[in-house]
Amino acid sequence: MTAPQADPALQALLLPVADGTLAWPRDGALFLRARDGWPLHERPLPGLVCEQGFRPDALALERSGFDVREPDESKYPLVLVLPPRQRDEARALFAEALARLQPGGIVVASAANDAGAKSHEADLARIAGPLVSRSKHKCRVFWTQPGATGGDAALAAQWRTLDASRPIAGGRFTSRPGVFAWDRIDAASALLAEHLPADLRGHAADLGAGWGYLSMELLRRCPGITALDLFEAEARALELAQVNLAPFAQRAELEFHWHDVTTGLAQRFDAIVTNPPFHAQGNAARPDIGRRFIAVAAEALKPGGRLWLVANRHLPYESVLDASFGSARLVAQRDGFKVVEAVKAAHAAGHGTR
Repeated sequence: MTAPQADPALQALLLPVADGTLAWPRDGALFLRARDGWPLHERPLPGLVCEQGFRPDALALERSGFDVREPDESKYPLVLVLPPRQRDEARALFAEALARLQPGGIVVASAANDAGAKSHEADLARIAGPLVSRSKHKCRVFWTQPGATGGDAALAAQWRTLDASRPIAGGRFTSRPGVFAWDRIDAASALLAEHLPADLRGHAADLGAGWGYLSMELLRRCPGITALDLFEAEARALELAQVNLAPFAQRAELEFHWHDVTTGLAQRFDAIVTNPPFHAQGNAARPDIGRRFIAVAAEALKPGGRLWLVANRHLPYESVLDASFGSARLVAQRDGFKVVEAVKAAHAAGHGTR
């Protein structure tokens, strides 16, 4: 594991196990929305199975030797949950946790006080009955009581589908709660799409593709694009992109990659579009992620290749654009966003094309 980082919600989540309030089951446990951190390494946790759809977190868990699996219907005596901020997604996750319990099993969840901890606790209590809860590290950890009455199984069944895929934008696209800009066309991406030039051509990539809006606009506006690779770290969003891009399958060669862009790209491209993330999973500001996206784009473009980028106007990307590209220009500014085109120097050392 890399150097320890503060993760109060994870620390609170393991507190009932750490102090002996709850015994670690011999048959292991399931950890939904799992992420690595030093609290997982303080004591043996035999049989821990992790499910995580966010690629950087999944890779960190694998590097630490944890068992990371695709979701299935296996049941466990203990299910650990770190609920997300989006409430429908969190409610669906609580219902999923209950459905994955063995008879007499326990669900333990934790959230920061400023990330909706009390609301999350109330939601779990609605479907599971009275909970035990504690406050620690500016978080709340709460867990179910086997055999407790007062839960609502019918409501839990309804909640399990709250994050299901559904039409948005008048039926033009498919999305689901919990992914970025899940119920709308993101204003920044729309601004970039509006300014995409029709002469982009060849093999293109969309970095941080989300549910696929920019990729669809790129193919719709740029007839010279013959192949398009979508890179997205969130598996739930990438699945949606595959659905949304299906009508374009005959229009261009499409590839979908569950990938952390910050680790670099092996392919080379003629054009790249991106609306890079600038927040971590915990919602902390991380402009370094966007800067890394730009540097990776520069590495992945062929000489003369073009990057089309949209970002919040205040984000300090100019230095990395100047350092990474032969030229960059501000194309448009509106509603707090900026669109930039950057061109890879034509005399740059070439790489093999795919």
